[in-house]
Amino acid sequence: MSEETPSSWNLLTDDLHADCRIFEIRKQRFLRNSDRKEGDFFVLNTNDWVNVLALTSDDQLVMVNQYRYGTKDFSLEPPGGVIEHGEDPSLAGQRELQEETGYRGRDAEIIGSVCPNPAIMSNRCHFLLVREVEKTHEVAFDPNEELVTKLIAVSELVDLIRSGKITHSLAMNAIFHLLLKLGKAPKFSP
Repeated sequence: MSEETPSSWNLLTDDLHADCRIFEIRKQRFLRNSDRKEGDFFVLNTNDWVNVLALTSDDQLVMVNQYRYGTKDFSLEPPGGVIEHGEDPSLAGQRELQEETGYRGRDAEIIGSVCPNPAIMSNRCHFLLVREVEKTHEVAFDPNEELVTKLIAVSELVDLIRSGKITHSLAMNAIFHLLLKLGKAPKFSP
């Protein structure tokens, strides 16, 4: 890999373009250092997110199936949600796990963090591994949530991705981090 890097950009202005409740659209003007070229860019500014990889004692992953308005379809994915300002990602993940599935566990550990779309988004998505989870509470959905909890064997996850049953890119990324952590990452061939 080449050591060469592109020129950096400096932020000149940052204005609110639209406030959409769960995110802001910011209009930002940047100056490229190499040639002094200026450009306007639109950025979705939102809180960080957390996806929870909740494992039962018999290697089942707690997943949720829910309707997603963007795709107008159902999505099989780990439970998770928005991290409130100042909230610890681990505590947010444990809160979301309990609210969405009724499960709680122990040994919570952040095993990864990614930028969902660094071209247009300012936030990160954290992946929280929680072990030995058990259903201990009733669910407490947000007003527009309706989720069905499913237990999926870790050994089935790659096949569910390959078959198109799991299509959410952050869910796939979270699962990949889980498989790496467990030493079960699939082998890829060219």
